[in-house]
Amino acid sequence: MTTTSATPQHTAAELFAQALRHEHRPNPYPHYEQLLREPIARMDDGNWLATGHREISLLLRDPRISADRLPPPQQRPIRKSLLVEDPPKHDQLRQLVSRQFVPRVMGMRDHIDKLVTDLLDAHISEQPGHLDVVADLAYPLPVTVICELLGVPREDESLFGSLARRLTRGLDPIDTQTEDEIRELQETRAELQQYLEGLIARHDAAPGGDLLSGLMHSQHPEGPMDPIDLRVTLGLLLIAGHETTVNLIANGTLALLRHPDALARLRTDPDLATPLVEEVLRYDPPVQMSGRSTLADIDIAGTTIPKGSRIRLLLAAGNRDPQRFADPDRFVPDRADNAHLGFGGGIHYCIGATLARAEAQIALTALARRLASPGLVADPPPYRENAILRGPESLPVSFTRLSPDNGGA
Repeated sequence: MTTTSATPQHTAAELFAQALRHEHRPNPYPHYEQLLREPIARMDDGNWLATGHREISLLLRDPRISADRLPPPQQRPIRKSLLVEDPPKHDQLRQLVSRQFVPRVMGMRDHIDKLVTDLLDAHISEQPGHLDVVADLAYPLPVTVICELLGVPREDESLFGSLARRLTRGLDPIDTQTEDEIRELQETRAELQQYLEGLIARHDAAPGGDLLSGLMHSQHPEGPMDPIDLRVTLGLLLIAGHETTVNLIANGTLALLRHPDALARLRTDPDLATPLVEEVLRYDPPVQMSGRSTLADIDIAGTTIPKGSRIRLLLAAGNRDPQRFADPDRFVPDRADNAHLGFGGGIHYCIGATLARAEAQIALTALARRLASPGLVADPPPYRENAILRGPESLPVSFTRLSPDNGGA
């Protein structure tokens, strides 16, 4: 794999551009290591890049920072999602969603465990075989969970999954997308809008006990949610509710197979899953970066970011910052004081963090317990096109036996 040179002629913009290239998707971290030498850097296009853990943490919590980093007004959608909204609208939307989301997520561990068991049971074998961790577990698990939570009919899961996979490419920097990709994204957004409007209409006519029905028919003084906000929020939850978890499980599996001592420990100590998933979120996070814009001049790291600037927050670089983490390039499954940026921070901290943690903890523990002598078929595996939502496209794993769920592997 090509690594970067430490020569001075590499500017932050050049290093960042190299990190975004698909051939570096399996390991962008050498580029991040060099970018960390300048924790706040001005890019050639006038935007800014934050890589230091301390600097990113401060910016995520600074009220002078806006989550709105969308295109100019003439190119904007009618409504913004809570992901890019600021207070007070953000707080109102988040409260409405949390009121419906959190109670439904609590107590789901047994159901998630059954889903994982069923998915792996389909591949039980006393003989050597292969399992694609992405296609057979990491993808269907969170898709099924979020569809059940939101009330998406099972027969629609494949359509929704296809839409979500196509839309995630739109999260990447615009200069990494081709004209054909941009055109396809516009068509896919229109297709998603049409699908969501139909889904909302069906739930309006026949509400159930799902989250969508709850948002539509809430009796709380601040509910129900406005119809347009409902559609935008539903689209966000459908996509964000599973795409990041797919990568979290896949990246966690990769880390375990590359660190057999950690895998052996997890096999005999399921309690290790809790700190281990936190270390995956630090070491190889499913969301590599986020964006913000400034509402005022901000003095930070010896420089001033002017009002009206856009900032890319390179979360994955902050997670490898040696100023914050000892031996940051080493995977330590029980790392203490692990204040990673895997779920962001501040008022926009990931609303689905509890659910994602549960899904990853249960899935990785089951893989460790049930797969005998697992190994990577290809290392590195093929990676998806996405730079922001970074993870393997597929993850074939060999094994000598896939045991029933009886606690033995």
